[in-house]
Amino acid sequence: MFDNRKFCSAMNEIDRKTPAVRSCPICGKPVEPAFKPFCSKRCADIDLNRWLSGVYAIPAKDEEDEDGERPADGEAGDR
Repeated sequence: MFDNRKFCSAMNEIDRKTPAVRSCPICGKPVEPAFKPFCSKRCADIDLNRWLSGVYAIPAKDEEDEDGERPADGEAGDR
């Protein structure tokens, strides 16, 4: 059976490690609960625009074959 006490104590430890006062990742002002994790709708919209315009991107590596070499041009997906 699931031991809820262990789970609660782990969560309390996590809560103690996080800062009580958080700041907006866009402007640094204190976070407003209505716009969490931002301070305002303006900062939330700025962040959304950055995602939609490609400012934020997840880096990717070039695809490699099973043997560790890159496939020659025209070979990828021809099978």
